[in-house]
Amino acid sequence: MTSLFEPLRAGDLDLATRIVMAPLTRNRAPGCVPNALMATYYAQRADPATGAGLIVSEATQISPQGQGYADAPGIHSAAQVAGWRLVTDAVHARGGRIVCQLWHVGRISHVDLQPGGVAPVSSTARVAASKVLVGGRFVACSPPRALRADEMPAIVADYAHAARCAMDAGFDGVEVHAANGYLIEQFLRDSINDRSDEYGGAIGNRVRLLVEVMHAVAGAIGGGRTGLRLSPVTPSNDAGQDSDPQALYEQAVARIAPLQLAFVEVVEGQTAGARDFAPFDYAALRSKFNGAWMVNNGYQRQMALYAVASGAADLVSFGRPFIGNPDLVRRLRENAPLNALDESTLYGGGAGGYTDYPTLDQHATA
Repeated sequence: MTSLFEPLRAGDLDLATRIVMAPLTRNRAPGCVPNALMATYYAQRADPATGAGLIVSEATQISPQGQGYADAPGIHSAAQVAGWRLVTDAVHARGGRIVCQLWHVGRISHVDLQPGGVAPVSSTARVAASKVLVGGRFVACSPPRALRADEMPAIVADYAHAARCAMDAGFDGVEVHAANGYLIEQFLRDSINDRSDEYGGAIGNRVRLLVEVMHAVAGAIGGGRTGLRLSPVTPSNDAGQDSDPQALYEQAVARIAPLQLAFVEVVEGQTAGARDFAPFDYAALRSKFNGAWMVNNGYQRQMALYAVASGAADLVSFGRPFIGNPDLVRRLRENAPLNALDESTLYGGGAGGYTDYPTLDQHATA
């Protein structure tokens, strides 16, 4: 049986273990530029002997238009590339691997975060019943405007540009964020997408943006350095259930499978919530893809061990456990207790609740 702690080659990525640090928004990049504090945070979790076999960065906007939360980093300007280079150099110095999650929030934004104070963009003009972080507080999303079909090539180009910027910043690859009710999922689901053009209606039209983005990103940096995140049934950010999620997501994965991506990451159930939120056949979805299969959402030690040993998954990504436990892999290996998580410091702030969680060794010498 395969072990959670065995190495794996996923596309062009050589990983020391099958334990992945999931993308975690922390809002500690003032001006949307990564910084030395972030480098410390990621480096703490990068040693493959104690930390992640692969780190997926926090969601990182591909353009100014793609921003939906204050102090979230971007990956589209020279200053951001330089800031992320601090992070990737620190991770690589510890022997780690890190990919950049490429993000466009779509309608999950506010006019105060948009260039020129314009409306956010989406597949639809319907406002999302969700909230975003602006000025240190969570506020309701602003009404969006529906993108015109002739604007779509520029969106796709922004993803490719961000992927190239990520490579310039020293990342080992990228993960395209097509989950949790953000822009790409706003096109995928018919509960949100109310278009009648070539990007709306039938499943083949609704997956068009995803397919175009994945082709553009893989074409820019190589499929072996490109991953994808999906969340077939999560209700995050007012993403209502699609009328046929099984058919939708199976077609989406089948359409991108020829690109020979490094991995597909799937959020099972409700993001940060119930794993059985809605029925879905994840094994059938996996059958559409022959690359590394990564699972996420609420995995505990025994679940993760079984998922890999049984062949149900090649990789398991952990989110919040990595916030409080920079040496999570060691703790999982030794079945050691986990640090308690300080919920009050999740979003925004400084080193407190960010880089000050103790390792097992620090506990032993305290």
